[in-house]
Parts: sequence; structure tokens; C-alpha cells
Amino acid sequence: MEKSDKILKVENLKIGYSSKKNTDNILFDNIRLSGSDGELIALVGKNGVGKSTLLRNIAGLQSPLNGEVKYYGNPIEAYNRSDFAKMLSFVSTEIINVNNLKVIDLVSLGRFPHTNWFGKLKSEDIIQSEKALQMVGMDGLREKNINEISDGERQRVMIARTLAQNTKFIILDEPTAFLDLPNKYEIVHLLNRLSKEENKTILFSTHDLNIAIQEADKIWLMLDNVIFEGAPEDLILSEKFNRLFENSNLHFDKIKGDFKLKRKHKEKIGLFGEGASYNWTKKALERLNFTVEKGNESIMNIEVEIKEDSYKWALNSNKKTKYFKSIYELSLFLKKQTKF
Repeated sequence: MEKSDKILKVENLKIGYSSKKNTDNILFDNIRLSGSDGELIALVGKNGVGKSTLLRNIAGLQSPLNGEVKYYGNPIEAYNRSDFAKMLSFVSTEIINVNNLKVIDLVSLGRFPHTNWFGKLKSEDIIQSEKALQMVGMDGLREKNINEISDGERQRVMIARTLAQNTKFIILDEPTAFLDLPNKYEIVHLLNRLSKEENKTILFSTHDLNIAIQEADKIWLMLDNVIFEGAPEDLILSEKFNRLFENSNLHFDKIKGDFKLKRKHKEKIGLFGEGASYNWTKKALERLNFTVEKGNESIMNIEVEIKEDSYKWALNSNKKTKYFKSIYELSLFLKKQTKF
């Protein structure tokens, strides 16, 4: 089979659903995307825009209305089911709950493309399953029932199952959807590490934009009528991210690299300080709708004082000073009055 520089190419793809009335419900048209060797790609977009449908088309689980998805320069149709299952694995958002199914048994199910008609595991299959568990740090729970482990652990087991399948491509639909914040970061960082150490191309959809920006090599940014692809930094510098938040009060600050609500600042306040204490005090003041001016002592101002590991906030106004032991105390006071 012919080779291609981009090992994954999506060309002129039209996705959606065919109806009985010979009319198509088109979600997206003329999609052109690509993926390279050892790359972690994050698919980002609003709810209902068609992310899951796009992933299913790319994974060969749903036929496109038009266009092609190519691997190594060849369309999906060029591969038989067995060969394709050895090349690509898919993890859905569905939570696996099967009574009396051990962790190692679930991981071993990933070896199905490599077993015979009876699904009997050979020594190589067992070795690959054990190795997959070790790679995701779950070998200590191999004998646990799948219903006895946490959501974060279960997601690691699902990733281990795809690693046991030993495919070049891994596609995951919302792998962090049901996880708490630490586990969200851990799972995506694990995907990043696997893409580099195992040289796999991994594509996953997510709503966790901050995590995608920090971990993904490339982002597919899916808007209502166009998909942009590029390094997170390129999409930030070109203001592409803010198109996600059109007609909303949310804004992406490309200088600070975080998301903010657009606020109408009613009053100015000066702020003296540096480092983390300055930055977090500034965030609190902006949340209270102040316009913060660094080092301006001609107006009501706050000075952050640091002694050893403790902080103190001095609020200066009308030649009077009032001290606070926490940002919370300062915030409560400013909510009630801005002068004293």
C-alpha cells in the first residue's frame, strides 16, 4: 500500500445522517484534517456541533455522506476488518459495568484482533495485556472487579485495553467526561506520554480547553461552519479560540492564557505587590469589577505585604489604612464599601 507524509488524512469529508426521505441531515461538510506520527490531537467544540460523529467517521464506525478518511494514503475501505482492527482502536464515552469481570480480563479483550476464532489467549496475548496494565500504572489492580475501582482507574483500564490491542492509532471520545479535575489532567498527560513513548497517533475529544492547550500537539477546533487545525499556540495567537465564545460573555486572554468572563469594571483601584500574591489579589479585585492599576497610589490602593510565609493586605484610602489577613476578608469589606 502506498505511503503518505501525513499518516492520517481527512479529505472533503461530509458527515451527518441519511434520512428515509432521501435527504441528508448534514452536520459538517468539506472537512480537511490531518494527523502525524506520534501526535496527540485534541478535538474541541461546542456541544452538538458533531464531534462524536466526526470521530466515528474517522474510526470507521460510521460511513461519511461524502469524502474519504485515509490511513497511510489508503481509504478505510482498502483495509479488511481484521487488519483495520490491528491498526486502530476506539474508546467510547460509555461506562463499562460488567459484573464479575476482572481488570485483567477487560484489558485482555483488546487482544481480539490477534486471537483465533475461539478467542483463546496465547502467551503473547497475556504478555501484551500485562504490559498494557503496567504502562498505565494499573498492574496492582489486575485482579480487582471492574465495578470495584474508581472512574479514573476505570478510564486507565480502558486505555490499557486499547494498548493491549497494540494499534498505531487510538481514538477516544470524551475520555475525561466523568472524571474529577486531578484525574482529567492525569489521563490526558498519560495520553501525551503514550503518544511520545509508544509513537502512537492519539485523537481525543474534550471540553477541557485548558488541559488540551497544555498537553495536545495539535488541536482540531470545530466551530459551527469551519474547523481550524494547528498547534494550540498558533490558534491562540490568531484569535481562533475566541470564535468559540462568540455571542457569549466568555473571552480567552491570549496574553495570560486563561478564560475570563467579560466584566464591566465600575471603579479603579491601585495595587502594589509582586509574584503569586499580586496575581491572585488582582484576580479577586477584577472579580469584584475593579479596574486594577499597578502601583497607582493616587487612588484607593492595596499593598500586599509578605513576611516569611504569611501575607497581609493593606487597604489605603483617604490617608487611612486598614489591614486584612486574607483576600476573602478584603473582598467582604470591599463589597460593602469602597471608602472608610
